[in-house]
Parts: sequence; structure tokens; C-alpha cells
Amino acid sequence: MCGIVGLVAEHEGVDAAALARAMAALRHRGPDGEGRWIAEDRRAALGHVRLALVDRTGGAQPIASEDGAVVAAVSGEFYEHAALRAELIGRGHVFRSRSDSEVLVHLYEERGAAAIEALRGEFSLLLWDARDRSLLAARDRFGVRPLCYARLGGGWVFASEAKALLAAGVPAAWDEEALWQATQMQYHDGDRTLFHGIGQVEPGQLVVVRGERARGRIYWDLEHPREGSLRRLDDAAAAAEVREALASAVRIRLESEAPICFQLSGGVDSSAVVALAARSMASRPVCYTVAFERDGYDERAFAAATAAALGAEHRLVEVRQAALLAALPAAIGHSEGLAINGHVAAKFLLSRAVAEDGFRVMLTGEGADELFAGYAHLRGDAAGAEAGALGRLRAGHAASAGLMLPEGEGLALEGVRRRLGFVPTWMAAKATLGRRVAGLCAPEFVRGRAGADGFVRFIDGVDGRQLAGRARVHQSLYLWIKGALAGYILRTLGDAMEMAHAVEGRVPFLDHRLAAVAGGLAIEHSLRGDGAKFVLREALRGLVPEAVRTREKHPFLAPPLCVGESELVQDTLRGREDLPSFVDRAALRRTLDALPAMPLAERRALDPALMLIASATILQQRYRL
Repeated sequence: MCGIVGLVAEHEGVDAAALARAMAALRHRGPDGEGRWIAEDRRAALGHVRLALVDRTGGAQPIASEDGAVVAAVSGEFYEHAALRAELIGRGHVFRSRSDSEVLVHLYEERGAAAIEALRGEFSLLLWDARDRSLLAARDRFGVRPLCYARLGGGWVFASEAKALLAAGVPAAWDEEALWQATQMQYHDGDRTLFHGIGQVEPGQLVVVRGERARGRIYWDLEHPREGSLRRLDDAAAAAEVREALASAVRIRLESEAPICFQLSGGVDSSAVVALAARSMASRPVCYTVAFERDGYDERAFAAATAAALGAEHRLVEVRQAALLAALPAAIGHSEGLAINGHVAAKFLLSRAVAEDGFRVMLTGEGADELFAGYAHLRGDAAGAEAGALGRLRAGHAASAGLMLPEGEGLALEGVRRRLGFVPTWMAAKATLGRRVAGLCAPEFVRGRAGADGFVRFIDGVDGRQLAGRARVHQSLYLWIKGALAGYILRTLGDAMEMAHAVEGRVPFLDHRLAAVAGGLAIEHSLRGDGAKFVLREALRGLVPEAVRTREKHPFLAPPLCVGESELVQDTLRGREDLPSFVDRAALRRTLDALPAMPLAERRALDPALMLIASATILQQRYRL
């Protein structure tokens, strides 16, 4: 894991000072060294700040081919690179390091842009080909590693994070359309950021820049089977396939010359990763768990029992409300996004503790719920119009109310129903959040976008071919992966919080070979009766403690920060003159004044809306938007 920067200037030479500023803005991602390359004609430049995990002494970047015609900078990891290296050496290529990243330049010489499809891992990359004066930019299949871009001075600038583009000289301003979409549904289109003029390379996409033109294509996408071609295996066969693929995904992610640890919750996903990793490790796994001070959010007892059963060392990161409030501004600044819960600050503090203990790599259980339909809202989609289904789900998943399950009245979703023929439960939930946020928005902000439907825009922005002919649950899951997983779970809660402290998060469940196995199974292999992730739980029989294997999904959420008299309310929201212009100050003050008298459920449901406003305020202050 590292930070990367690329500049292309067709008519004037690249600005070396802009490259240096962008690299400095990414220093947190790469504390172990830096390198830069500028073409002789100054039409292109690459920068790299390094977190050294493989070939720590010889893997400096940017890295070039033997003749210097191909130069690349890589963030992240390519797994199983030894086999590719052996193949390339057999074809006459000469390597100068043991770095996994060097495989890219030689593989590109052989296959061109198609080389990306042969890579297994979590990565973003930039590659300059002097032979046709093109820059190739690409991002891993699920978007674990970020990559942003913008036009600058008639050319292009790419970087791991938007803050580097701002440092390079891209003007800082809100993308009003992305912000509007986020106020409606929390997320925005996958090719945008919250910053005007700054876009994102999408998950599974490669972009080629030649001169002033940039063209992108999707090289990989998650494909659920059409309803007429579902694979229905017997339970034992399906579980065996899943177990084998997951074991492989975990095993290859243990390669590192730096210390490795694990994020452990009280659930089955992270427990599975630790259990499988322990089989390949020479020492006891070291696991970290966030411990909150309130019942209903704290999982320390479950995690401790799991660690003891697996023979792992267990370390708690105890997080109190005051610590969350203190960490929130830095966490939001690093995230470059809008948060709806204090869990963003909790993840920031977890990663800080991991780094302070000397660990550079942390394996997590993220992605299992996306592959194996683990969320409660997907059971709502499976139940369809069954009377009382959502009520029963809300009763068993109170923490998800207003976030992943509807709570109260929401924005109108007739446009969604026309597009899909139904309304995904998670979109109905976000619509209730959007309605609460709308009540805090300035009238002119709302009037200026009358009739604009962020949900419909989001649906229209994804590949409709991946929705046609699929089961409702698979349609809902695909849209969730494009919005929540890529835009929030992996970026805001994942890479941004981990790399704020130079910790590389690795996600075995989002291995594309495991995804091919999971994605090809009929939904009945995951949703069975009132249970979720059935096939995964079957695959883990005998591997994790039975109480964990059968435990209900518990989302990673911090206790609400905004629902009482707190420093966040007083210092960030109440009475400030520098609130974002989309906020109705009078409506916000009235809401804050009414908070103490509200019923607990109503206050809890309002917390995500207030958090969204608070995080927008922090971003505006941090980046002077």
C-alpha cells in the first residue's frame, strides 16, 4: 500500500512543484520512502510515497521496464506474483527487485492494457507508456484502493486521494450535484467525488489518457446469475467450494515482510479470517477489537471468546464518546466523505492503535455480507410484500433502523419503482434518512434541484445489464455494492481510516475468485428461512466457535453522537456562521433545540442526518470549500 500521483501535460511541461505538493499531501500513506520520475520531454511524471511491505529494501518506485519505455507507480498488492514473475522471466524479462509491483511493467509489455485482468489483488495503478505517449490508470475490481483524477492546466492529474489533487492546484469547491445526491441517499455516483472537477476511476475500470482525451472501460464487474441459470448445488458441495476459495483468499494475503494483525468483531466474518489465517501462521494471530462503552454496540465479550477459542492474542481498543468526538475532525478530513455515524472515528482510533503497536497490515472481514447476502435489508427484499416482514426485521435489528432498514416516512421512490419494478429495502431506508436531511436543507438548495431524483440517477449510472433478469435480492445487492460498499465501507470506513496511519487493510472476502464462486450460487444458498449467509456458515463448521458461527449479523456502529447535549452539537453544528450553504441554519437550530424532548427512537433515527451535516461542515472547514 502506498500513495501514487501522475501528471500528464500535452502542451507544456509538467509542474514539478505540483508533483511535490501532491506527494506531500499523501505522506501519511507512504512513510517509508518516496520516488519520482519525470519524462525527459517533461510531458509526464509519476510520484510514489511508499509503505514498504514486500521487498522492503529493493522495491522502490516508480519502477521502469528494462528499456525505460514503460514506467509505473502502484498502490496496493498483487498476490500470486511469483508465478507471473517466473512466467515473465522465462520469456526473457529481467527483474531488478523482488517487488510484486514490478510484475506490472513486464506483464504490460507482453499484454498491453489486458495485463490488468491477470492481476489478483487490491490495487490502484498508474502506468506511462512512452511508445504511444499514453497514461494507463486502473483500479481493483471492488475499489478497495482509491484513485481520483482531474483536469489541471490543460493536462491531467491523478492521485490516490482528492486532497493530493487539491494540493497540486485543483481549485477546492463542492460538487453541488454530488452533494445533492448525497443529501438524498447518502451516496453519490461512483465516478464522482464531493469535490468539483474531481472524479474517480471506478472499481474494475481502466482509463487510458492520450493527449487531452481520456477513455475508460470496465474490465471486470460482479455478475450475478440470471434467474434461469442459477447454480443450485447440494449444501455440502456449495460449502466446500466456498471454504476452499476463502482459504485461498486468506492465505495469499498473509504475504508481508511487515507485521500482520487482524480486526476482530464478534461476528462470523472476521472470525473466519482469523481462523483460516491461524492455520498458516507460525505465531499466534494478534487481533484488535473496538470496545464501546454502551451495551448494544459493544462486542468485546463475543470477540474475546472467539480469540480464546482460536488461540489468538486479543487487544481491546476502548473508545469512549469523548475520544470519538475528539477524533472526528481528523477522521472526516482523511475520509473526504460524509459520515452517518461515529464509527468512522472509531475505525480511525482502531487503526491508530494498530500502527502504534508496530503493525502495518490488518486483515478484515469486510465484504462477506455483500457476497453472501448478510444484511437484514436483503431479507426484506426477499420477503417482498409479505405483511409484517419489515416490522419483524426492525424489531431484531434496532441499530439498523434509518440506516439499512426504513424508519418513518421517506422521500418518494416512484422513480426507483419504475426503473426496477420494486424498491430495494436499503433504498427505502436511505430515503427516510434523506427526508430527515431534506428538513435541514436550505429552501433555495432544494428548489434549485426540484424534480432531480438522486436514486434514479444512481440506478441509471450503473450497468443495467447487470440488473436485467436478476432476482430482486441480486439487483438490490448489486446496487448496494456500487454505492455503499465502494463509496462508504471501503473508502470512508476502510482505506481512508487505515491509511491515515499507514496501515494497509486487506479484505479476503473481496477476492475476485471467491466472488465468482459466491456470485454464481442461487440466492437460496445464502438466504435460507430466517437466516443469512447460510452457505458461508456451513463452510465454517468446525472452524469457528459454534456460538459465533450461528450469531446474527451485528453492524459496526458507534453509539449516536448527536442526540444529546454534546461537544459535537455545540461546537460543530449550533450557531456557526461557516456551515455549508446547503444547510438551513434556522431549521437546524430548531431541531437541536427539540432534541432533548424527543423519544429515544426518534433521536436515534435523527442522528445519521445530523452526522451527515456535521461531517459536511468539517469538510468545508478542512478544505475551505
